[in-house]
Amino acid sequence: MTLPPSPLPTHNAVVASAAYCDGRRIADVPVAEAGAWAAKDSHFVWIGLWEPDEALLMEVKRQFGLHELAVEDALHAHQRPKVEVYGDSLFMVLRTARLEQGELELGETHVFAGRGYVVTVRHGASSSYSPVRARAESAPALLKHGEDFVVYTVMDYVVDCYVPVLDQMAAMVEELDAQLIARPPGTAEIERIHQLRRDLERLRRNASPLLEVCSRLERFDLPMIDPAIRPYYRDVQDHVIRVNEQIGSLREVLSFAFETSMILAAARQNDVTRKLAAWAAILAVPTAIAGLYGMNFEHMPELHWRYGYPAVLAVIAAVCAGLYIRFRRTGWL
Repeated sequence: MTLPPSPLPTHNAVVASAAYCDGRRIADVPVAEAGAWAAKDSHFVWIGLWEPDEALLMEVKRQFGLHELAVEDALHAHQRPKVEVYGDSLFMVLRTARLEQGELELGETHVFAGRGYVVTVRHGASSSYSPVRARAESAPALLKHGEDFVVYTVMDYVVDCYVPVLDQMAAMVEELDAQLIARPPGTAEIERIHQLRRDLERLRRNASPLLEVCSRLERFDLPMIDPAIRPYYRDVQDHVIRVNEQIGSLREVLSFAFETSMILAAARQNDVTRKLAAWAAILAVPTAIAGLYGMNFEHMPELHWRYGYPAVLAVIAAVCAGLYIRFRRTGWL
């Protein structure tokens, strides 16, 4: 399959390229020589790429014999988290996430792994994997296991990066919850609720498939996954479960907060409606009496009574006062 041409990258696409033996880094190697190093006994090569162009990916493909469909997926991002087996190699897609000024940004990491090599390809919003490499190199006894341990460290790092994102979103949800309780939601609050619910749904869609990925890596007989490393993938799966639970919890809190604010707003509206109805009932008394004596009939004895005007005012005041006291006692005023 011929891949469409892509523009040359404006950055150094090769972040790191090193050879390892017995759990220790022995040399930095160019990509053009990576295949020869990977073919040596007890050696493997770990290459990190950031948004590489087609020419670089094709060179990596030649060095390790990568499958063309996997290379095409790595060149054109926007893939769903998954793990696929091509012969004796694995291709895995992981989705990364981070918050920039309160906005959720998603990226992708594609992992090629086989006997003698691990290649990670980052796209979009993704932190550098330098801490992953440093952590793996600080534990040579574990890194000695080789490629499957490197895959585990990359997966563990990706999942762990969801935690600070969710912590920040949890703080946003708590702040928004307090605002919704204090006052009825305005346009800004409603837009913020929509954005948070949308971001949480995007996170859920990217984190949930990792459960299946971890399950396959742990339970099935996949290439270059040693039985000794499988429990580590179970640990990653536990982290994914907690991440999904936290996402679900935040979505519920946000829904409950919005529902509570709507209930409070309805209660406030009902309170205002009762007050308006009570004052309307009180004002209806003088309106009705004034309307009665405004009909200008010729034979209305009260019109010629000396005390008619003060008597009418007294009746109006007494009835209005009685209604006001009654409404105050029933809580309408």
